[in-house]
Amino acid sequence: MLRLTWVQPEDLIGHELRQAHQDGRRPTAVERRWNAAGGPDAPPRAGASPRPASRYLRQLAEDLLDELADLPSRLRDREPTDLVRIKALCPDWPTPAGRPGPPAELESRLHAAWLGRAVGCLLGKPVEKLPLTGIRQLARAAGNWPLAAYFTARGVPQPLLDTHPWNRRSAGTSLAENIDGMPEDDDLNYPLLNLLLLQRRTKGFTTTDVAGLWLDELPAGRAFTAERVAYRNLLTGIEPPHTARHRNPFREWIGALIRADLHGWTHPGDPAAAAEQAHRDATLSHTANGVYAAMFTAATIATAATGTADIHTSLRTGLTVVPPGSRLAEAVRHAVQLARYHEDFDTVVDELHTRHAAYHWVHAIPNTALIAAALTHADGDFPGAICRAVSGGWDTDSNGATAGSVAALLAGAPAALPDHWTAPLKNRLATSIADFDGSGFDTLAHLTFLEATRP
Repeated sequence: MLRLTWVQPEDLIGHELRQAHQDGRRPTAVERRWNAAGGPDAPPRAGASPRPASRYLRQLAEDLLDELADLPSRLRDREPTDLVRIKALCPDWPTPAGRPGPPAELESRLHAAWLGRAVGCLLGKPVEKLPLTGIRQLARAAGNWPLAAYFTARGVPQPLLDTHPWNRRSAGTSLAENIDGMPEDDDLNYPLLNLLLLQRRTKGFTTTDVAGLWLDELPAGRAFTAERVAYRNLLTGIEPPHTARHRNPFREWIGALIRADLHGWTHPGDPAAAAEQAHRDATLSHTANGVYAAMFTAATIATAATGTADIHTSLRTGLTVVPPGSRLAEAVRHAVQLARYHEDFDTVVDELHTRHAAYHWVHAIPNTALIAAALTHADGDFPGAICRAVSGGWDTDSNGATAGSVAALLAGAPAALPDHWTAPLKNRLATSIADFDGSGFDTLAHLTFLEATRP
């Protein structure tokens, strides 16, 4: 029987109960009803439980999802999703920059950023979903700890490979011995989609434009978690922004963050505009902290893209577009402080995992905190940033991709990225998005540059 991931009500309800506890609702009565009926917990790492639910349990899950959506949240005033209310809570919201001229060598920086995003993603792909202990053991067994190269199975004892198997969809294309160009990944598909969005709709696009583009160009099987639920909601006639909330327990997960790069890349020196553009994109599928993660990333990237700001200034600017009392802002501030205090990054990671143990491994809050910690601890250095981000676990490919994008912008040019990271990509990207399959990163950088400088 087909077990479709990330959309079955009996699998969503456990995630929504967890989300309700985290965002200040009181779901105890609903939780008791679900448990009394024999409802299972949420799948801990995958997107579907191993056995189908009865018709009764599925109907109960749908009813309870709707009940949970109606519960009031005690955090709603400090964690709004509406842009006007977000800006009202941000005392240091960046001053609109008008129309700054493009920074010197912008196209070269964008070329580096595309490469950096791909390299960081590729580094994290084979260990996605693995526990932190497994990542460390596999790398150590290969003589690659602290991380300094792509993961490999060479030299790793078979019992350890059996205990911690590589991500089954990625090992064949992302272990060092198998890399032959950049394989397809949603962390690269979404920047491609947003490049199409700007080409077709310009920077004045609406959230409805994003929805239309997804339906036209994004294969349903290439969307996951919040994006898959939003996609399903669109097909049932639900309109944005309700697509983000209806039976969508993943609305504060990492998906909107991985869609944010183009918004920052195309607004160098204008973090406010980058954040607002990321907000219009994110609210198709996300709310509150899921949206803030995208806005933070876009504003950080827009600042780094100028070539005049270091990583610490870039991250501080990113925080100016996030409500300071939100859980995401608190998590990022804490992570940056840890990274500044501890010389050993493993200690930083262990403390982050302890602090954020209640969150799912794909949630935006712990992953954004880890990205900020990795960039801070590496002082913006490209190899240091991607290796720290991936070695920290959780959503390894997404974290590596975002850290790689930011650090490569700071590096400034493709030649500044070590050849042993970029050469295996062979300037070739695989994707199912539009006609981009086989595109070179130099071509993508030029197309992005055109959108960044479009009048």
